[in-house]
Amino acid sequence: MKNIKSVTVFWFRRDLRLHDNHGLYEALLSENKVLPIFIFDKNILDKLAAKKDKRVSFIYQTIQKINATLQKNGSSLYVVYDEPLQAFKNIYDTFDVKQVFTNHDYEPDAIKRDEQIKTWLATKNISFHTFKDQTIFEKKEVLKSDGLPYTVFTPYSKIWKQKLAIEKLKSFPSETLLSRLLQIEPFPFPSMNELGFESSDVEIPSTEINKKIISQYHLSRNFPALHGTSKLSIHLRFGTVSIRELTAIALELNEQWLNELIWRDFFMMILFHFPDVVHTSFKKKYENIAWRNNETEFYKWCNGETGYPIVDAGMRELNETGFMHNRVRMVVASFLTKHLLIDWRWGEAYFAEKLLDYELSSNNGNWQWAAGCGCDAAPYFRIFNPTEQTKKFDADLIYTKKWIKNFTPNYLPPIVEHDFARKRALDVYKKSLAEFI
Repeated sequence: MKNIKSVTVFWFRRDLRLHDNHGLYEALLSENKVLPIFIFDKNILDKLAAKKDKRVSFIYQTIQKINATLQKNGSSLYVVYDEPLQAFKNIYDTFDVKQVFTNHDYEPDAIKRDEQIKTWLATKNISFHTFKDQTIFEKKEVLKSDGLPYTVFTPYSKIWKQKLAIEKLKSFPSETLLSRLLQIEPFPFPSMNELGFESSDVEIPSTEINKKIISQYHLSRNFPALHGTSKLSIHLRFGTVSIRELTAIALELNEQWLNELIWRDFFMMILFHFPDVVHTSFKKKYENIAWRNNETEFYKWCNGETGYPIVDAGMRELNETGFMHNRVRMVVASFLTKHLLIDWRWGEAYFAEKLLDYELSSNNGNWQWAAGCGCDAAPYFRIFNPTEQTKKFDADLIYTKKWIKNFTPNYLPPIVEHDFARKRALDVYKKSLAEFI
């Protein structure tokens, strides 16, 4: 039997916060009380191999906190574990739903999911509204003068900054409207076991914004032994912080840090306009690269057993914590694609499995950048020398020794000799690109 109260549904997804949440703000301004929901998507969770997935634990803990705040306001989060369309069918059977509000998602599978749900809701005369929340500029908001999307970052970022200077940042104080939530007794909250997962002792950096680190970011960001980055990437990924709030701080404190936020917008824009990049190289001629794809070498790379200290330290940090310093990410990606000539898609998939801050657009964009096949990519002949990178950015081996226990200079024989690997990569790339017609 349906609940007779008419409700507007707000669907939390990649925006797990109650403050400055655009879609939630608009929902709370609607004429009906708001039923907040979260769907643990079976289509996603069932593909995860690890039953102690740190990201699932983080999401679970985060929505528990949201639910606690909602209950203090006399409301409750409606949490389900199901396929999204079936979840909405069940919600429709239970509540008198008038509208559904949520925030935009730009990934191809998410766009298909939203279209499917929007179409079904329309058959029930329920409107579906989505809003921009996880980016500053999206889709077609920053285009070239000919109306085509930018594929090079620098001119994109220039127009991005000009546009922001004119339009200014807005905020959506959803936290001030919580009295508009549906007043209801607490809903049952599924356990981790009911989701098919076990709790993980995940260590997540705080959402606290360290302005001192941001102000010094341009000086310290390349040194993995320093606490020189904000560690906010996982919070951006799941929307536990507001991109608008971070952009305002970046504008005040550090343009280099602002540029990192713009790169995120850039890659989301690329994914929206060129969804084929999920599976294929942005530059099609790179589809012809004769990858070696040696599985034994790949597993040594995955396990941090290449004999190159900075590469191995990075991979061990990733495997243990779900995080890797950005400078080191570039080094290990270059090593896999250039030194070992292993397809960038293999590395991208491994990062997707392990990274707490995994975001399809940025992960894909950065891996293609490292392999030379992406938009605005490093040229194929740019091949990082891991030894020189160590001398520049971890000269005292503080980072290396933290992640390689009982480190000695000869802890493992190198998987491949650098000069040989560099020449081999150049030869393979040149030949493969020359054969492209």
